[in-house]
Amino acid sequence: MSKEQQSVLGGFKEFLMRGNVVELAVAVVIGAAFTNIVNSVVEGVINPVVGAFGTQDLDLYQSCLKGPCETNAAGEIVSGIPIRWGTVVSAGLTFLITAAVVYFLMIMPLTRYKARMEARRPKDTAAPPKTELDLLVEIRDELIAQRRAAENGTVAIGAQRSPAPDGGSGPDGGDSPGTGKRLGD
Repeated sequence: MSKEQQSVLGGFKEFLMRGNVVELAVAVVIGAAFTNIVNSVVEGVINPVVGAFGTQDLDLYQSCLKGPCETNAAGEIVSGIPIRWGTVVSAGLTFLITAAVVYFLMIMPLTRYKARMEARRPKDTAAPPKTELDLLVEIRDELIAQRRAAENGTVAIGAQRSPAPDGGSGPDGGDSPGTGKRLGD
């Protein structure tokens, strides 16, 4: 097998082993199985309750545009334009039942479990890592302290200075670091 084929297969394997892809595959399989359960609940429980007030099958509820809808012996509509609002209501009920079951039986217990595990986990008392902005502020403050120390003739913490050959204390022989001039000039 060539290196290119190995890298393609390796990349494909890495893609499949990512957490999100595996979780998505599991969710699709469970969702397909869960659909059968929800459909059974709708057909076995919801439709009979609705049937107590009308028909057992919500899909039969419809309205017609342009006159009455006429059907043939096979149940096919031969005239009129039907609006099948019963199928929309049935799909809406199926969605609500599915969402309620997923929330109350899966999401809510998982959220409570995660909250309990988080409460048991010891709190991290370490200071948060310094950001780039924090470091830049520290550098600025140190430079200001060095400049003030140079103006006062003292050595700031962290600043190591050696006298210049002409008697000045700055890097260019002057008293003020970096200006090229003595303070008295």
